[in-house]
Amino acid sequence: MVLRKSWEQKKIQMEENIMKKISFLGAGSWGTALAILCANNGHKVTMWSKIKAETDMLREQREHVERLPGVKLPDSIEIVDEISAACQEQDIIVFSVASPFVRSTAELAKPYIKPGQIIVNVGKGIEDNTLMTLCEILEDVLPEAKVAVLSGPSHAEEVSKEMPTTVVVGAKDEKTATFIQDVFMGKNFRVYVSPDIVGIELGGALKNVIALAAGILDGMGLGDNTKAALMTRGIVEISRLGMELGGRMETFFGLSGIGDLIVTCTSTHSRNHNCGYLLGKGKTLEEAKQEIRQVVEGVNCAKAAMKLANKHHVSMPIVEQINAVLFDNKSTEQALKDLILRERVIEYQSLSWK
Repeated sequence: MVLRKSWEQKKIQMEENIMKKISFLGAGSWGTALAILCANNGHKVTMWSKIKAETDMLREQREHVERLPGVKLPDSIEIVDEISAACQEQDIIVFSVASPFVRSTAELAKPYIKPGQIIVNVGKGIEDNTLMTLCEILEDVLPEAKVAVLSGPSHAEEVSKEMPTTVVVGAKDEKTATFIQDVFMGKNFRVYVSPDIVGIELGGALKNVIALAAGILDGMGLGDNTKAALMTRGIVEISRLGMELGGRMETFFGLSGIGDLIVTCTSTHSRNHNCGYLLGKGKTLEEAKQEIRQVVEGVNCAKAAMKLANKHHVSMPIVEQINAVLFDNKSTEQALKDLILRERVIEYQSLSWK
């Protein structure tokens, strides 16, 4: 077994002029938090956003006032207005835009992407019309790039304040994965590597749908028993579909599976949980989205998850009921009742009596 370098060894390396050029396309809370992390790791960081008001705010106030108030950007971070400036001569380009904008951002970046460019997707979602994961979208638009994913239980609010966090990087080859690992690894940010890109992406995307359901339960005033049941059966649904699509079981019981599910289902930092909570309190979907005022990835992913489940003949009763609540005006009370009173089954089909 190869042991990765300790933080102390990595720090010595950085002091020996191995600074890398890292750019971020997308300057929301997660992109900003990771940009600060990379800058504090000693790298040259550039940030770009299509939203001019956002780049102006970051440049002038050195702070994302709306999403990460009180967290200052290091002086070394450069904010640029042109995507070309963020894509040329970079060691790593990080896609940190919300999932609905990954394809359009990749199209904007395409003229400036060199063959073999390392691209790291840090978003979570599935494209509704194509049913592609975000890495698949990037590979579709940028076929000559080396596309990887970084995911795990990691709220931007906590990473920006240097609270201990652990994530996993997935890539097709070990060299790319460990290169990204070395760039992001910090004294409070531990990075594992994995070859299972599919599993990492599906775990990160599908848990947002389950988090909506967890928020609904909290909004309805239900207890720990109910949420524990939801999360347990939720990871079963995620792994069931994920393995059908090529993911590994180990991944779904790792950081980007059960780890990300736990943090998203239980935290008020989670916009998916918060949206579900408002639905559980009786708000309509539009009312909830207006109150959240950010992209709620689980809403975008729910339809795609149901389409994938139907296409591959995978049973996902929680996802089915969430779709009914979101898009068919089904009451949360009736959805819960229908889940509880479904046909009786064995917990795991792989277990049987002799």
